[in-house]
Amino acid sequence: MTPRWQNRPPTLRSRLAAALLRLSGWTALLPAEPSVKLVGVAYPHTSNWDLLPALLWARATGTPLKFVAKHSLFRPPLGLLIRAWGGVSVDRRKAGGNFVEAVAQMIAAQPEIVLGLAPEGTREKAEAWKSGFYHMSQAAGVPIALIVFDWRRKRVGVLGYLTPSDDMEADYQQIRAVYQGVEGKHPQKATPIRSKAVMD
Repeated sequence: MTPRWQNRPPTLRSRLAAALLRLSGWTALLPAEPSVKLVGVAYPHTSNWDLLPALLWARATGTPLKFVAKHSLFRPPLGLLIRAWGGVSVDRRKAGGNFVEAVAQMIAAQPEIVLGLAPEGTREKAEAWKSGFYHMSQAAGVPIALIVFDWRRKRVGVLGYLTPSDDMEADYQQIRAVYQGVEGKHPQKATPIRSKAVMD
């Protein structure tokens, strides 16, 4: 049975999305949520094809998945599609140019949200994760959802949750443990789970 956000009953659309996921061989993951507002990290994001199981997962589970897109992308006609997929625009000018604070304000204004971010910042292999998601979680005062695109075992969704502490390296150790054994569509492109901020 496909798990549902906040144990809400399924809808016709969610049943259709769940059926498409199952027919494609994917398993939807969604442990009990610690909060109705989360910052989500999606890993390993090594292919544009990750978008398809992610969107089906969000529809199947009823998860209020959103992602930040550039303001320019919301112009018609593309903007309609971006919004339908869960895209949201963040105006950093309202937070004095501070993007992290602007995202925190946007999260605070939502009744419920899982803001999905790709900490690798690229679909090619990089040196380390960008730490913006971590600071957004702290600024908004919400937990982090560890979202996976596991193409080897065909699993998509949330593996677990993390509430940031004052020890970033210890938190990254927990993240590495959760993602152990996971493989993206192109495993060679996966960025090591380590913080660029800690390395600097």
